[in-house]
Amino acid sequence: MKILGIETSCDETSAAVVEDGTRILSNVIASQTDLHERFGGVVPEVASRRHVELILPTIQEALTEADTTFTGIECIGVINRPGSSARS
Repeated sequence: MKILGIETSCDETSAAVVEDGTRILSNVIASQTDLHERFGGVVPEVASRRHVELILPTIQEALTEADTTFTGIECIGVINRPGSSARS
């Protein structure tokens, strides 16, 4: 089973593909550190807009690195608020 995990709870947009719960096939992180550095910390509105720009390319890169496509993914795990996750 291949699982796509997506995390965007603060200032990093990340996606990973894991196989059978133990083998990491990809782990892609798009950092916003440089973007927020000039503000002296994370600005939520700026972070959320950047997530929108980064999420699809980050997911695609994770799928490519894992040598799979959406049709090869059987489960998706996402963060839906700080400290929590949901699966579908």
